Amino acid sequence: MKRSSTVILSLAGLAMLTAGCGYNRIQTLDEKVNQGQGQIQTQLQRRADLIPNLVNTVKGITKQEDTVFISIANARAKLSGAGSVGDMSAANAALTQGLGRLLAIAENYPELRSSENFKQLQDQLEGTENRISVARQDYNAAVNEYNAYIRRFPYNLTAKVFGMGKPREYFEAEPGATETPKVQF
Repeated sequence: MKRSSTVILSLAGLAMLTAGCGYNRIQTLDEKVNQGQGQIQTQLQRRADLIPNLVNTVKGITKQEDTVFISIANARAKLSGAGSVGDMSAANAALTQGLGRLLAIAENYPELRSSENFKQLQDQLEGTENRISVARQDYNAAVNEYNAYIRRFPYNLTAKVFGMGKPREYFEAEPGATETPKVQF
């Protein structure tokens, strides 16, 4: 009888100790970060799916701009295969550069700029760029909350015990992203 009451008291004590350890909160925050990363991937995929239509519209009018089309296709392939946030960010930067060149080409072709299909695709692309920006902000906010939480005592101990003590990676702009891109042909 004495032994079973000791076991019950030990289990009750262990339950009380772990109730305030922050494990569940860490799991919730980790999932919030995963959700944010998924949103970025969804919006980048949406953009990647719009690009072939835009490229085909431009191709129909501009036959000599193959290097731009090839660089966009390569960047889309890298984006599809990106695994980490850093890979996603690098692929996104390459795709953004190719898109900038593609839109600059459109400026040289008045018949393309006046195409209703091109205008619609350009509007959809602009909306997608805004969605990507919001998704990146939401992701980085979730990473900030997660990283701050796992650094606080006593939650940092819980995070380390369960192998979650490593901070998550922010989705950062590529070096040189603040500079105005130079479009050359």
